[in-house]
Amino acid sequence: MKPFLPFLTVGLFFLGACGLEKPPASLEFPEAKTDAAPVAAPAAAPVAEPVKEEAPADPKLAAGKTIYDTNCAACHDAGMMGAPKPGDKAAWSARIAQGVEVMAKKSIDGFTGKAGMMPAKGGNASLTDEEVTNAVAFMADKSK
Repeated sequence: MKPFLPFLTVGLFFLGACGLEKPPASLEFPEAKTDAAPVAAPAAAPVAEPVKEEAPADPKLAAGKTIYDTNCAACHDAGMMGAPKPGDKAAWSARIAQGVEVMAKKSIDGFTGKAGMMPAKGGNASLTDEEVTNAVAFMADKSK
C-alpha cells in the first residue's frame, strides 16, 4: 500500500494541473460589434465612374465584343500564354496582316507559335465558329 500512495498523489496532482478550464460551447467566432457609430470619411472630391466602352456600331463586332468580354478577356487582358492584348498595335500588326480569316481559323482550331499558344476556341468548345470569328474581328478592329 505504501508504494501506491505516492503514485496516487502524483497522479491526482497531474490530473488537477491538466486544466479546469472547460472547452468552448461552440467553435464559432464572436461577430464584430455593429453597434458602434460609423466613422464619417473626410469630405473628398467625387469619384469619377469608370468609362464604359460603347458597343461597336457593326452588329458582328458588337457580338464579338460580347463574346470577348465573357470568354476571351481573361487571357487576352492579362496576356496569358502570350495572348496579344487588344489595342497593342505592335503585337497585332503581324497577325492583322495575315487577315481575319487566318486568325479566326487558328483561333478555332488552336495554334502554338513562338510567342505562346491559343487553345481551340479559347478552351470553350461550346462557342460556335461564327462567335469565335466575331471575337477575333472585334480584337483585330480594336488593335488597328
